[in-house]
Amino acid sequence: MKKIILSVFLLVAAGGLASTAWADFFQYTDDAGVVHITNVPTSKKYKWMMEERKTAIFSPSNPAYRKISKQKFDEMISSSAAKYGIDPHLVRAIVKAESDYDEKAVSKKGATGLMQLMPATATRMGVKNINDPEDNVDGGIRYLSKLLKMFDWQVPLAVAAYNAGENAVVKYGNKVPPYSETQTYVKRVLHYYSVYKGSD
Repeated sequence: MKKIILSVFLLVAAGGLASTAWADFFQYTDDAGVVHITNVPTSKKYKWMMEERKTAIFSPSNPAYRKISKQKFDEMISSSAAKYGIDPHLVRAIVKAESDYDEKAVSKKGATGLMQLMPATATRMGVKNINDPEDNVDGGIRYLSKLLKMFDWQVPLAVAAYNAGENAVVKYGNKVPPYSETQTYVKRVLHYYSVYKGSD
């Protein structure tokens, strides 16, 4: 049996304690077979194992709110979005919600990269290297374009389908599925989308 060492750190912000419900964590297994898990990695050995966040924090006034950043991959996103006729702000919102702009993010289900593509989806979209940020984003935008066209450019439905799959949206009569994870995800993406559009 592997021994597991768990380290948990609380975020204390100026003016009080920031209570969050992030479920992101980092993990690595040392040479002795001991599994180390933490939410604040102290070594490059740790690998981000992203889970869904249980509580969305939308207000910038909340000290735990992470400032939205779009600079690092802005040009790449804009170029691919233009190719598929997609609003780049919507793409940025999805990248923010999916990976928080970490190109090395990998979810516990195997979703990978900036746009958290599942291997099967990446294959469908012709992605050659899911770990390459440019290829990952291009494939994600291609998939988003397909979903927008499928649901008559209704952004909430396309976003819901990006999270839960197009079949789930169709199953519930072309409405956002009644899954708490998907409904929270849609609200989060739409919030980021609004913020990005308002930053122009």
